[in-house]
Amino acid sequence: MEVFPVETMRRAAALGFGAIYAREEHGGTGLSRLDASLVFEALSQGCVTTTAYISIHNMCAWMVDEFGSTEQRAAWLPSLASMERLASYCLTEPGAGSDAASLTTAARRDGDHYVLNGSKAFISGGGETDLYVVMCRTGQPGPRGISCILVEKGTPGLGFGKKEKKMGWNAQPTRAVIFEDCRVPVANRLGAEGEGFGIAMKGLNGGRINIASCSLGAAQASLDLARDHVLVRKQFGKPLADFQHSQFVLARAATDLVASRMMVRNAALALQSQHPDTVALCSMAKLFATDKCFEIVNSALQLFGGYGYLKDYGVEQYLRDIRVHQILEGTNQVMQLLVARHVLKE
Repeated sequence: MEVFPVETMRRAAALGFGAIYAREEHGGTGLSRLDASLVFEALSQGCVTTTAYISIHNMCAWMVDEFGSTEQRAAWLPSLASMERLASYCLTEPGAGSDAASLTTAARRDGDHYVLNGSKAFISGGGETDLYVVMCRTGQPGPRGISCILVEKGTPGLGFGKKEKKMGWNAQPTRAVIFEDCRVPVANRLGAEGEGFGIAMKGLNGGRINIASCSLGAAQASLDLARDHVLVRKQFGKPLADFQHSQFVLARAATDLVASRMMVRNAALALQSQHPDTVALCSMAKLFATDKCFEIVNSALQLFGGYGYLKDYGVEQYLRDIRVHQILEGTNQVMQLLVARHVLKE
């Protein structure tokens, strides 16, 4: 089954998980980035995919709260916080992935409207969410010509591609988002013209912490499952837990998990305090944690032997779901570029 659990997410929103680090004035929970990381780690132990979507929705809600006008915040945040309205983040295009500043989706000014033409790729929630936070070109080539515009579902000219068939993340739909002479009020622009790329990147700093937190939850859950398995599974007349190899695999996994968790939490604190090294620290945390957590889950699966490959045992789903964390919110290769840029700056 591939079910987008909207009602379940709204129940989570009733607990304050719809706009965790948005301000309380318009319904946000008003917690810190560290608090959000802890929430996403805990929730992802149950379902990585649902939690990852909730984290994306939270990123969009924060962008409205941080960069929206008083009127925009009042209009959108209450329904985003309750998840009565769901949001999608639209940056990636078929021809603009890691090179996001080369995006070509155009927004031409026509009186008090923009007319959007172009398409976005790999959009989580695409077709089923209500608000699309769209990065589009309103000016010159490069990052300074990009603006951020909110597009409501149902707007004439807004369309969607087919539901993508994915390796994991199957509890949320992924589609292309297509704009064909899509008219959107100028009042739906977040910030000034040309500020969209900066808004997108600031959103992604938090998004990288959030997605790394989801990897932490998957790794913790997989480690727990592997521990329980080796304590009861016997081969050669004794439990797998009695073999030193199993013990060393678990020890290495536990150590890498704690190291990953500390990096993610440190980055969350840096983002909350607006530390000057925030971009590098978020990039390091995302790079390290998503790589190490994938290794942890893969090692846990190996301890299950053939059973680990069966859907009955759960570990394989964690593996499929977190593989994409090394790709989205900036590939881990781009994370290395950002870290290197920080190291080499004078």
